Amino acid sequence: MAKLLTREELPQFHSTRDTRDRLDLIKDGVQVEKPRLHADRIVYHPGDSAAKHYHKDSQHVFIILDGEGLILTPTSSDRLKPGMAAVISPEEIHWFENDTAENFTFVEFWAPPPSETIWLSDDI
Repeated sequence: MAKLLTREELPQFHSTRDTRDRLDLIKDGVQVEKPRLHADRIVYHPGDSAAKHYHKDSQHVFIILDGEGLILTPTSSDRLKPGMAAVISPEEIHWFENDTAENFTFVEFWAPPPSETIWLSDDI
């Protein structure tokens, strides 16, 4: 039988850095036994940005649902639009910015779930 979860049953993260929202879809603590991947739905509101970071031992995949925003690495800046996918390799430094007046929404997947997320200072 399918396991159905409402939005209210899923853990939600509210950033103290900006107004972006994260809804945990598949994570520890969500009613999925022994997940081999993690997934979140993220909304970056206008002007939101993530700090530079990377994930240990985990491939990171993003599927863009709505709006536009930037995915950045130390060597690139790419505009993401609905229907696009982006893949970040394990240990690859990355971050996001919503430089538009609309929300920027995507689903992100980690496979396998990261052993650790490393947050970096802005001078990298």
